[in-house]
Amino acid sequence: MAESLPRERNPRRMLRDETLLVLALSLGASGVSALISFVGSVTEPGGLKDQAATLNASAAPGRPWLDLAWQLFGIASALVPVLLVAHLLQREGKSLRVIGFDRSRPWSDLARGAVVAAVIGSTGIAFYLAARGLGFNLTVVPEALPDVWWKFPVLVLSALQNAVLEEVIVVGYLLRRLGQLGWTPGTALVASAVLRGSYHLYQGIGGFIGNMVMGVVFVWLYRRWGRVGPLVVAHSLLDIGAFVGYALLAGKVGWLPTA
Repeated sequence: MAESLPRERNPRRMLRDETLLVLALSLGASGVSALISFVGSVTEPGGLKDQAATLNASAAPGRPWLDLAWQLFGIASALVPVLLVAHLLQREGKSLRVIGFDRSRPWSDLARGAVVAAVIGSTGIAFYLAARGLGFNLTVVPEALPDVWWKFPVLVLSALQNAVLEEVIVVGYLLRRLGQLGWTPGTALVASAVLRGSYHLYQGIGGFIGNMVMGVVFVWLYRRWGRVGPLVVAHSLLDIGAFVGYALLAGKVGWLPTA
């Protein structure tokens, strides 16, 4: 005789534990890692702007095929929490569609995302340069990959992975679960924004504040549109611009800091 599934007696506690576990396996853990990195940076002799934070580095210098394998593995494994979220939503009879991560409105998502990226991208660069100049930020090196044929495809894939992971979990999933747990909209907004800022703390205080502000804007837009699709597009374009732009311009223009 087949055993029946156990009946859950405390769904609120299960929902809370589920949320904590998802964050512990993804961006919550990244926040703790970034905090440790930040402590290391501020206790290092010299100013923050004299130190560097490299985002896309070679995993196997001098061995391009092995390097490529590691890059693709890192991108794929980083998306596992998104698959977990999709599974958890399925268990409650929903899907990623409930947070607006689907292909039902591609052109609208693309247009809205492009506008958001244009506005945030221009102000973000200015804020980063100002924060670094004031000594609040490390020098961010968006990429340090070898000049091989897969460099730019990997940078684009890395940007897409960042966007999907962050917007699905930090906006769509987290806000849904916090709402189900009874958090007020304002408190949930603060939690989402602080989380986004926390895992960028390795860049310095400027990275924390800038991304926290971006988090507030993204939560507001999500609640207005009811979709994470445009946010994924915007985030993808921002990171593609940062990664590919740095690869093309580093050392060729005077205003762009390099390590």
